[in-house]
Amino acid sequence: MFEQVELMSGLSPNKIWFTSDTHFFHDKIVEYSQRPFASVEEMNDELIARWNSVVHRDGIVFHLGDFCFGKPDKWNHILDRLKGRIYLVLGNHDAGHVSEEVAERFEAVAFQMRLNVNGQKIYLNHFPFLSYSGDNHGTWQLFGHIHSNLHNYNIIDKHRLAVLQPGQYDVGVDNNNFTPVSYRQVEEIINNRKL
Repeated sequence: MFEQVELMSGLSPNKIWFTSDTHFFHDKIVEYSQRPFASVEEMNDELIARWNSVVHRDGIVFHLGDFCFGKPDKWNHILDRLKGRIYLVLGNHDAGHVSEEVAERFEAVAFQMRLNVNGQKIYLNHFPFLSYSGDNHGTWQLFGHIHSNLHNYNIIDKHRLAVLQPGQYDVGVDNNNFTPVSYRQVEEIINNRKL
């Protein structure tokens, strides 16, 4: 049902955002990742507010997995409130929750996606890879899953961060002030690493 998606043209770099690991309705993530919210409801509302503060109505958001917990009504409740057209790369917590009804709400749902934005090749997966196609030829690999954060709270596989390539970046909310990051922000981060 879900395969690889390739989007090779027509993507404007000024209308693209990336995010991951929102974990909407996942009450344990507040404690586990030590997110600064009093409840899962507060977290949901704040993540939605921050998303909508940066994403335009006609924007495109690539969500790299672990979107939401719960039945389709919870997913629909969140999707009804978010701006932009959303592409979902499945995370380890999504596979059992994405029904056909939910999948239809996204532009596409896949285990991985490949983009070409003005000549910049981008590989999207929920997980960071030690080696990925094009890693030595300027392809970016954007990921989530590990819950990187400024305070180093409960980062999954923290010791492996040292082997990431300069073209890899964790777009997860914990690493980005609980807000989607724009293509231009990622471009600046990666270019500054290569200097």
